[in-house]
Amino acid sequence: MAFQIMEKRTLGPDVVLFRIKAPRIARKQKAGQFVILRVHENGERIPLTIAESDPNEGTIGLIVQGVGKTTKLLCALEPGDGISDVVGPLGKPSEVHKYGTVVVIGGGVGTAIAYPTARALKGAGNHIIMIIGGRTKALVILENEARAASDELYVTTDDGSYGEKGLVTDKLRQLTGAGQLVHLVLAIGPIPMMRAIAEMTRPLGIKTLVSLNPIMVDGTGMCGGCRVLVNGESKFACVDGPEFDAHQVDFDMLAKRNTTYRTAERTALERFQQHPETDLELVKHRCKLEEQHPELAAPKPTR
Repeated sequence: MAFQIMEKRTLGPDVVLFRIKAPRIARKQKAGQFVILRVHENGERIPLTIAESDPNEGTIGLIVQGVGKTTKLLCALEPGDGISDVVGPLGKPSEVHKYGTVVVIGGGVGTAIAYPTARALKGAGNHIIMIIGGRTKALVILENEARAASDELYVTTDDGSYGEKGLVTDKLRQLTGAGQLVHLVLAIGPIPMMRAIAEMTRPLGIKTLVSLNPIMVDGTGMCGGCRVLVNGESKFACVDGPEFDAHQVDFDMLAKRNTTYRTAERTALERFQQHPETDLELVKHRCKLEEQHPELAAPKPTR
């Protein structure tokens, strides 16, 4: 049975929050974990971090940025549509302890991954400083949620259209340069951003974690697609992570592996954009049994 979309909310250009009926995952999910989904039975598998969950309602929240074919297809769906497979929760949960002062940094859609961990860390008694950013105001997401999950919140935009002009790294440099005592940094976002933060905190001796999102297929460590190099050893992000010590991650290797299928991804996106109806028909195809016996179908959510 398909996992039904209960709610869809636009957060920014090509950025959508979905609430999906997945009661078993909602009951087990912890901060930092993710799911792997397949939109239809012939589709590719992609990992998405669980931004939130509601065990009482039996729903999980997934934030999707439409970049490639599968994420564009997903963003085209509406409440009432179903997703073929949603598997999880996967990955190791975030290590939630009382560290002291924790700086949580979310770049772009990385804020969706950072937010649940920030909330859990605050619940553990830490003083949470959140820095969230985007290239422009429209790409800053979850500001209200981040404010509720933190004791201090700073918003930056590359072009200065909102908050403070500059990068999230600029704000972190300003805070540490002013003598702010920091016990832990958690940074989630584009690879160049995470690498820059790792190099900034390394000489300061600040423990720094990053959440990695390399290419994944099965989410069990069997395929080896999500292999990353950490402290000179091969690790699988899906089972050994997704969070790793930023000072031990080989970001050069990570960046190279993430471009392995760039040409194939571009070709798939171009084909989808030319004929989106082909994949949409696979998603919206109704089960013949449900057509004959409507009482078997789940009730449509209210829009």
